[in-house]
Amino acid sequence: MNFKPIYLASRSPRRRELLQQMGVDFAVISADTDESVSPDEQPAEYVQRIAREKAQAGLSSLNGLETRPVLAADTAVIVDGEIFGKPVNDDAARRMLKQLSANTHQVMTAVALAFNGDIKLALSVSEVRFSLLSESEIDWYLATGEGKDKAGSYAVQGLGALFIEEIRGSYSGIMGLPVRETGQLLKQMESQREQ
Repeated sequence: MNFKPIYLASRSPRRRELLQQMGVDFAVISADTDESVSPDEQPAEYVQRIAREKAQAGLSSLNGLETRPVLAADTAVIVDGEIFGKPVNDDAARRMLKQLSANTHQVMTAVALAFNGDIKLALSVSEVRFSLLSESEIDWYLATGEGKDKAGSYAVQGLGALFIEEIRGSYSGIMGLPVRETGQLLKQMESQREQ
């Protein structure tokens, strides 16, 4: 498939890799947003709101010079109804990994595509089952530093895969950008641009 060029409102190297894998030409733009969870906000509502706000922040950074769609995404890990974002420090990461241990959690990634005053959203929901983690395994993983900027404190595409027993859903969605859903949004936007 041939996709038209877009802006990517994300600094994530994983999202860049996945867009390159899809053959999408993109330029990275700034999209700073407050990722705090609102009171009583449900996980699906949360990731969709943050993805939408990142897309809007990306549009704002263009100062009215929007010449192509702006793509943004947000990923959260959900354990027993609690939303795990990126850990603020090693203690938070340790707490998250202990809760993931021998447990199944959800990974939700929302994708937002903004163009011409319209924002389209897609949501990917996957399940990941972790093995039982020992204290020494958690210590080792924290020392690698791999999970510092990852939702849930682990990277499915990295050393964190050593802890995963089962995945149901979208591997790319767990990485941070569900390829199928993103491709569908891009195709939908392109068909509207041609009308």
